[in-house]
Amino acid sequence: MSTLVIVESPTKARTIRNYLPSSYRVEASMGHVRDLPQSTSDVPATITDKKVRELGVNVEADFEPIYLVPKDKAKVVKTLKDALKDATELVLATDEDREGESISWHLLQLLKPKVPVKRMVFHEITQEAIREAIENCRDIDEGLVRAQETRRILDRLVGYTLSPLLWKKIAMGLSAGRVQSVAVRLLVNRERQRRAFRKGSYWDLKAILAIGEGAAKAKKASLEFESRLITLGGRRLATGADFDESTGQVSAGRNVLLLNETEARALQERLSNKTWTVSDLEERPVTRKPSPPFTTSTLQQESNRKLGLSARDTMRTAQSLYEQGYITYMRTDSVHLSGQAISAARDCVEQMYGAAYLSPQPRQFTTKSKGAQEAHEAIRPAGSSFRTPQQTGLNGRDFQLYDLIWKRTVATQMADARQTQITVQIQVEDAGFRASGKRIDFPGFFRAYVEGSDDPNAAIENQEIILPAMRVGDHPHCRTLDAIGHETQPPARYTEASLVKMLESEGIGRPSTYASIISTIVAKGYAQQGGNALIPTFTAFAVTDLLEKHFPDIVDPSFTSKMEQTLDDIATGEVQWLPYLRDFYSGDEGLERQVKDRQDNIDPKEARTIHLDDMEARIRISRTGAYIESENGNINLPKDLPPADLSAEQVEVLLQGPKKLGVHPDNGEPIYVKLGPYGHYVQLGDKSDDNPKPKNVSLPKGTTPETVTIEQAVGLLALPRTLGMHPDTGRKVQASLGPYGPYIVHDLGKGEDGKVHKDYRSLKGADDVLSISFDRALELFAEPKATRGKRGAAKPLRELGPHPADGEPVNIYDGPYGSYIKHGKVNASLPEGQTIETLTMDVAIEALNAKAGTKGKKSTKSTTTRSKKAATPGDAEEPVAKKTTAKKATSTKTPAKKTTTRKTAAAAKKTTTTTRKKLQPAEE
Repeated sequence: MSTLVIVESPTKARTIRNYLPSSYRVEASMGHVRDLPQSTSDVPATITDKKVRELGVNVEADFEPIYLVPKDKAKVVKTLKDALKDATELVLATDEDREGESISWHLLQLLKPKVPVKRMVFHEITQEAIREAIENCRDIDEGLVRAQETRRILDRLVGYTLSPLLWKKIAMGLSAGRVQSVAVRLLVNRERQRRAFRKGSYWDLKAILAIGEGAAKAKKASLEFESRLITLGGRRLATGADFDESTGQVSAGRNVLLLNETEARALQERLSNKTWTVSDLEERPVTRKPSPPFTTSTLQQESNRKLGLSARDTMRTAQSLYEQGYITYMRTDSVHLSGQAISAARDCVEQMYGAAYLSPQPRQFTTKSKGAQEAHEAIRPAGSSFRTPQQTGLNGRDFQLYDLIWKRTVATQMADARQTQITVQIQVEDAGFRASGKRIDFPGFFRAYVEGSDDPNAAIENQEIILPAMRVGDHPHCRTLDAIGHETQPPARYTEASLVKMLESEGIGRPSTYASIISTIVAKGYAQQGGNALIPTFTAFAVTDLLEKHFPDIVDPSFTSKMEQTLDDIATGEVQWLPYLRDFYSGDEGLERQVKDRQDNIDPKEARTIHLDDMEARIRISRTGAYIESENGNINLPKDLPPADLSAEQVEVLLQGPKKLGVHPDNGEPIYVKLGPYGHYVQLGDKSDDNPKPKNVSLPKGTTPETVTIEQAVGLLALPRTLGMHPDTGRKVQASLGPYGPYIVHDLGKGEDGKVHKDYRSLKGADDVLSISFDRALELFAEPKATRGKRGAAKPLRELGPHPADGEPVNIYDGPYGSYIKHGKVNASLPEGQTIETLTMDVAIEALNAKAGTKGKKSTKSTTTRSKKAATPGDAEEPVAKKTTAKKATSTKTPAKKTTTRKTAAAAKKTTTTTRKKLQPAEE
């Protein structure tokens, strides 16, 4: 007989097992073991109420949720039940946040243990922490469970009530979510600001001056410094901050002087060869204190800025580090450091930088974020002594993120950085110039960590702007004097980092859900990533417009923030969950009543129409994207066109229809330049019954409708070009243009596997697809692919080995939506709780079989039959239209007001479920 300990993941189980006595058995629940129905067909046939089946929640029975055991969790549950039979005690050791508490509660309801039950919590996986947690177990916190369950039900009600409305009024597959919709509105509002922005221009002068003996001739960089024109005739010069963004003019009431180019160049000429005099010099000491240790939100922001990691990748990596025992729990709002952590950090400082760099007193920080809760300590290296990044043996992202956390934590206990800011005022006739410098007197914590910089040593250099020694009355020599033009810039679009920062500052959602929220926004087509920016789509505009007009509270940041506070109050018992849900959903002004009363007043045609200021054209939304409605037919807008960048002039060009370049010299057919959803292309001939699909080719990158020539168009339409026969194989070598740009291809013929093989090379730099020679192509084929930066076949993150059934390789790859397993043509996501390092061949085969099984099943209902699909991780209760297919699930209806579970009923219908990972909580 033994003690059974249940955690979420195999990695966490393996790490904890090292610190427990041999009589303890550790098993993994693989994340959640129960959830709300994935679709209406998941719901047991015994539940006949249509509304209950659609929502997965019985609103009339005190919001009783219907919980199901997904098919892929049946084996896990059986393993846990079998393990419990041999146990004399059950210890629930899931994560210490609300979701972890909820998982423990669901395990308790499902397993129905007849042995003593304890709840064990810890914020780091070290021997000392685990042993202390075992000695200080507690009961399940019903307040935390109730808050989490209320949040889950609330999200389901919002998503499953509003999303079907969006399907009817705008387009199928769209979704709304309690936090997601507010985040989308933030993106849309910023894009609206960019549309309303009007550019302003201003000019000033920049001088390069030199001081000291021989300044007129000296070329030493140390004697030179930069100075900018600040005042003229006693009036301050206008800068970008003085402009009204909506007019492009200087804001009313600003007593500033605006220089144009002519005036600036005239002033430049007037000040040439004049005497410059230092009129004032000020030195001001400045102290910089280190930033607080990481919370979930600040880690995501800094990781995005420094490492270029998305919020999702950051949390996935942090979860792995936590489960392996390298860092403390990664979902936390707190900046508090324990005494143990402070002591460990101070030891690191003294050992690595010396006592002079140690802060005089231990430094502690206070949490200021709204509704701070979750874990009780900041994210830091685990243990009573901190391993340096080099001592961990980590590599790749794991090393980078641990290095970031280690440096930030150690820096908190380092001395302040002391700097001196120097301001020099220089006069030349009636023009006042200013030079600013900055000197580091003591680097302090800069030695370890500078926010936003990868290299502390390089960052220290960037913190300094050294000016030569000067005194009032000195006469620096002007080396160069230039007139500089400036243009005001529109408000920057949100990046992942800045969006996370805004959501947290407004108290919207929980930091632990931000990664899934952003993933959902992109996956649902509400935003696309342009570089590091999140650019809202026209669909996002349409959905936001509808919600703002008819359900303003749902997209009101202050309303959503108040909901978060209420959920926090439910956790502490200050607010009762049931009256709150009744008021929010079923009250006189509840969401259900609002939708019923307002849906008939929403005109679908109007809802699909986007009204942009200063533009008369009608832009509408369809299933395939946005288009301009015109009398001559609909004109698709490019999918990557940002709404703020669409101008009236562009619309006019689009409405004029395709541009005729000329006629083909061989057959006399017209050649047009047209615009499609993926950009401009050239087309040969007119569409007709005899020619339903005229040949067309996309314009290469860098070629525009204005610059393309008839000769280029003829060449593009002639692609692929046969360059010659390869001397080694006697087979064709061709040049062509594909979705990823121009390329050459060598047809290798059929291999031993009976498949046709081809060797591709992308064309870069000066190599032109229309003019590349056969000899040049052979040179490129002779070069190794890797040296030319070719994408090539994806390299596996890990090779598991040959599949026992057919000997084909089973590998793990990194994809745009996370790591996945690949065997042949079947791809399967990593099962819940599994990591790249711990996944076994048996588990991989099980996941592949499950995926292959769902791909092969056919719909059992007509194409007009639709059911609601529940949220996958990050969907936040956002249904998508889905046909009914087949698979079994186990159901339990759990009264929301009780902690007991009704008898499990076998599902009579077959359903399709979507695997739910507990890498991050679902969006709230």
